[in-house]
Amino acid sequence: MDDDDLDELLDEVENKFCSKASAASSGLKRNKDENKQEGWSAAKCEPHKSSVSEDIDDLLEELLEDEYNSSQSKGEQFSKREQAEKKLSSQSAGRKCCPVFIGGSSVTNGVGTATSKRSCDQLRCISCDFRVLMFDDSEWDASCDYLFLRNNVPDRQKLRAKLKKRKGLRAYACQCTWLSSSETTDLRDQPQLRWVCGKHLD
Repeated sequence: MDDDDLDELLDEVENKFCSKASAASSGLKRNKDENKQEGWSAAKCEPHKSSVSEDIDDLLEELLEDEYNSSQSKGEQFSKREQAEKKLSSQSAGRKCCPVFIGGSSVTNGVGTATSKRSCDQLRCISCDFRVLMFDDSEWDASCDYLFLRNNVPDRQKLRAKLKKRKGLRAYACQCTWLSSSETTDLRDQPQLRWVCGKHLD
């Protein structure tokens, strides 16, 4: 609500309620003490002022509710991707990857087996005990380091500061290790990565 609307509302209330009080007070005989008469007309208007402030409070509450609802819908849009990831992983609940694979964004996520080389989407690091985050079509910038991950995992928004768009790649990171991958890789061939399928560890 802008200032003009608020002024109009206050003028309308003043004309409606306070004019009755001033008309009544002009019909009275003038007292010697004019201050008493002014006090009387002010007292008549007092209850109506509180109703005006109640109206203003109601309008402010409505505005705040609208802002809260719009910020909630933005948050819902932001989390749609995470919900989709959870849905995919829940379809293969109860089964564990063996062996564990990682891969680029073209590699399907799910339960990996010797015959079906899917990229594990439930990786967990046994060194820092954090879930491994994945970013499709991205790779880590050369400036990414341990301290950056330590301070920012698991905040996906902050981690994007060190990610570069790169089609076909998938960036992985826990709080102590990071990697960009373009092709299917068996984690047994990457001993420096202390990542395991964490389906039964959560």
